[in-house]
Amino acid sequence: MDGIDEPRVSEWLAAHVPEAEPPFSFSLIAGGRSNLTYRFTDAVGTPRVLRRPPLGHVLATAHDMGRELRIIAALGEHGSVPVPAALGFCDDSEVIGAPFSVMSFVDGVVVRDLPSAALLAPSLRPAAARDLIETLARLHEPEPEDLGLGELARREDYLARQLKRWYGQFQQMSTREIPSLDEAYRLLSASLPVQQRASVVHGDYRLDNTVLSAEDGSVRAVLDWEICTLGDPLADLGQLCVYWAQADDPVPDLLGAPTASGGFPSRDELVGWYGACSSLDLGDLDRYVAFGYWKLACILEGVYERTKAGAGGGDGSDPGAYEVQVPLLAEAALRLARQSGGGPTGGSG
Repeated sequence: MDGIDEPRVSEWLAAHVPEAEPPFSFSLIAGGRSNLTYRFTDAVGTPRVLRRPPLGHVLATAHDMGRELRIIAALGEHGSVPVPAALGFCDDSEVIGAPFSVMSFVDGVVVRDLPSAALLAPSLRPAAARDLIETLARLHEPEPEDLGLGELARREDYLARQLKRWYGQFQQMSTREIPSLDEAYRLLSASLPVQQRASVVHGDYRLDNTVLSAEDGSVRAVLDWEICTLGDPLADLGQLCVYWAQADDPVPDLLGAPTASGGFPSRDELVGWYGACSSLDLGDLDRYVAFGYWKLACILEGVYERTKAGAGGGDGSDPGAYEVQVPLLAEAALRLARQSGGGPTGGSG
């Protein structure tokens, strides 16, 4: 299997993961867009999860597996946000060609796209959306120190740092010109909203990065903490709004977003629920949504380049979908940035 040396990783798992009994069987859960995620089952049928970086070229500051596991362990100990249990970390690249982490497998429903939306009954979709928002608010509420993550990263000037980081990665990875992405970067950099507070920020919070209960729709675990950091909590809410597809969206069929199917509440309802759980002023949220479109364009351009190069771990991802989506996302970011104001609103400190 691409990305897994089964004999060598099996030896490591047997030696380092408590109660893991060989032989192990492996299957790919998700690849291509982010870290590669594998489910493996041991001799007694216990499933667990192994995560490793994408195959091929990986940017120096991306896909830090040890950092992601540290975040999961800290959140698990605090208990305010449900996460998988951290089970082990290997920093020896000789085992499978890259560092990797091991965590528990959380059973439930992952609603990744329109077909998988059928796994969650329409009657449960409002409850799932409500718990998704309330879970996000619980992540943002504590001081980072209270979560054991006070030294995770800088916390001031979050959007300015994010714009610089993702634009730099876009410039390193992309092999084509996207003028709307460049212009949106300039406009967003010149019109930053005020950062009201600093919290732990997931960085890619969306429906398909959670495991839901099929019985009541509640969030059983939040996944994919690889770009978690400290910063502006409204960036998470703005990003969630980008992924929460609606029929009137500027980017049609955003990667098959499941919320385009019936039964899911509107973005306005999500924002209202978050506002009821938070003391933050949401008046500048459109700028965060514009940033969310722009950031997703940068991320997916990297996915596009890796997928073209065959670094998707064998999941069958089609680079053509990303080739089309990235300019549409950049154009949506540019339109919304223009609509939401033309000048700075006080910086981001």
